[in-house]
Amino acid sequence: MPTTYLTKEGLKNLQEELEHLMSVERPAISRQIADARDKGDLSENAEYEAAKDAQGMLEMKISKLQDILQNSRLIDETKIDTDKVQILNKVKIKNLKTNAIMVYTLVSEREADLKNGKISVSTPIAKGLIGKKVGDVVKVQVPSGVVDFEIIEISV
Repeated sequence: MPTTYLTKEGLKNLQEELEHLMSVERPAISRQIADARDKGDLSENAEYEAAKDAQGMLEMKISKLQDILQNSRLIDETKIDTDKVQILNKVKIKNLKTNAIMVYTLVSEREADLKNGKISVSTPIAKGLIGKKVGDVVKVQVPSGVVDFEIIEISV
């Protein structure tokens, strides 16, 4: 599994999600299975089958979160450089065709949240920006074609 880079906030959210799944969701599904089992013949018990399926899905999700946590690295936000665009930088860019100004923070895929201006480092825009400096113009392939963006500001 590849390394996932996380902020303190992202790590905390992941740990809280895992804790919730293990301490709330897992016991709830166990109760559903027990209730369904109490209803008799398991071979024709749709409730039991649904609960067992839900349990399998939950255990898969728990396992995946545990793998992510095990293979994650915490990013030291105090050591983030703003000379070149990198993960956790806030980047102000200008679309040279429309003159629209956008501000994005580059984050791991796990922490991406477009509504809050956080885009994954694996998106085409982020890939085009990484390693570039203020004043650089980057060509980014987006679904509607190639767009030129100028990097106006890099901050933390």
